[in-house]
Amino acid sequence: MSDDTASNGFAERLGARPEPDGEGAARMAFEVGEEHLNPAGTLHGGVLATLVDTAMGQAVRTTTDDGEVPATSQLTVTYLRPGTTGPVQVTARLRTRGEHLTVCEADVEQDGKALVHAVATFALLHS
Repeated sequence: MSDDTASNGFAERLGARPEPDGEGAARMAFEVGEEHLNPAGTLHGGVLATLVDTAMGQAVRTTTDDGEVPATSQLTVTYLRPGTTGPVQVTARLRTRGEHLTVCEADVEQDGKALVHAVATFALLHS
């Protein structure tokens, strides 16, 4: 799974636009609409996974040099409670930055309540 969701248009089609939030961090505000809900009427898990992957990828990119391309090699998403329509906030931060692998964490909140906690490992590819 590549972390290029922000640059290939996929995340933008959902309405996701991560912003760097200092070195090793990123944040994103996202408006959940009816089109983001699953048949049960709650925020689709795939949308949440895309949001955390995109935000963590942006956090990693704040620390990369020219020629380093981060790619998601492992993503664990823990769903804590269902989301609904309305705004959500995503925050991401680096936990460990290595020469070849970087570990990140991200959280998604809605109305002050945690919806998701995620951890990802990114491989740093050298072009």
